[in-house]
Amino acid sequence: MRATVFALGCLLASAGIVAAQQHGHGSGSAGPSETRLFVKLPDMMNSHMLANMRDHLLAVQQIQAAMAEGKWDEAAEIAEKRLGMSSLDSHGASHIAGFMPEGMQAAGTSMHRAASRFALKARDAGVTPDWPGVTAALADVLQACNGCHAGYRTR
Repeated sequence: MRATVFALGCLLASAGIVAAQQHGHGSGSAGPSETRLFVKLPDMMNSHMLANMRDHLLAVQQIQAAMAEGKWDEAAEIAEKRLGMSSLDSHGASHIAGFMPEGMQAAGTSMHRAASRFALKARDAGVTPDWPGVTAALADVLQACNGCHAGYRTR
């Protein structure tokens, strides 16, 4: 089971790297084919948001590691505290939201709600194992992340 989760994680990471390279995300600048909406944020807000997103990635990795060990409650706690609706205050969401276009705000809210739904699914998995349902709920979280990144940029 752990090997399967590890392989899935590697596959997802590889796919993300390939997609980023195909879309020119590794160059450090927006190329002529850039179609994402540029969102100008004050430098301090932009740095804060990028730090939050790096923490979101770390949280997803820690969630996957907990799932691989069958630690469903731990996975749920990480999801809710670091990604879910309960995390909004710790991320300073209310301060940065006013700088975001409505669609970007909606994408962020979608991710936070999906993370809270995942947390519920993960807690339930400790009692009634539902591996497909839990992984589908985590996929919904990442889909929300990818949707926002596909539509918006701050650099």
